[in-house]
Amino acid sequence: MRLSSRHRPAVIAVSVTAVLAAATAIPLATSATALQSSEESDPAVTVPSRVEVRAMTSGAAEAIELREAQERKKAEEQAEQQSLERERALREEAEAAERAAAAERAARTEQRAAVDPRSAATSIAAEQYGWGADQFQCLDSLWVKESGWDHTAQNPSSGAYGIPQSLPAHKMSSHGDDWQTNPVTQIRWGLDYIAQVYGSPCNAWGHSQSVGWY
Repeated sequence: MRLSSRHRPAVIAVSVTAVLAAATAIPLATSATALQSSEESDPAVTVPSRVEVRAMTSGAAEAIELREAQERKKAEEQAEQQSLERERALREEAEAAERAAAAERAARTEQRAAVDPRSAATSIAAEQYGWGADQFQCLDSLWVKESGWDHTAQNPSSGAYGIPQSLPAHKMSSHGDDWQTNPVTQIRWGLDYIAQVYGSPCNAWGHSQSVGWY
């Protein structure tokens, strides 16, 4: 059947459209195939496997855990250091308070000693040596005999001096440079001497009664 002239343009238009579509599809398919082929053949383009992905993830997690552990350790060390510093500060504060209390007690002892050396000797004997009233009775008898508790008493023949009658007198300087005028310094030296040589005032008094000196 022959087509009339009025139908021919439509047929030609359809044919041209089909040809253009086919021409466009072929290069696109070829490009996709070429890209896939290039990825498969190019050794520089690699895709990590699941094992490799797991290994990388595990390594990152371990690094995070290590960093966190280091941070925890650092925080613990800082907390411990702060605790030590607080303890040291409290200890120093307690020591300072004790020194202040000791200085206050010493001051009171010296004040009492200027008026009543027996009272000062009682306190020192109890605090430093644990000697009670029974030992103080012996001490009182001993030093009444030696000096009458006079811190300026001096034996004209021997040169013994002070409440405990130290001979030579300057031995009392081991307990203070003011040994000539301070009854507390003399008492501390005398009690220390008795403790080292006789062990107690009653032993020293017994020796004095036996031989006349101690």
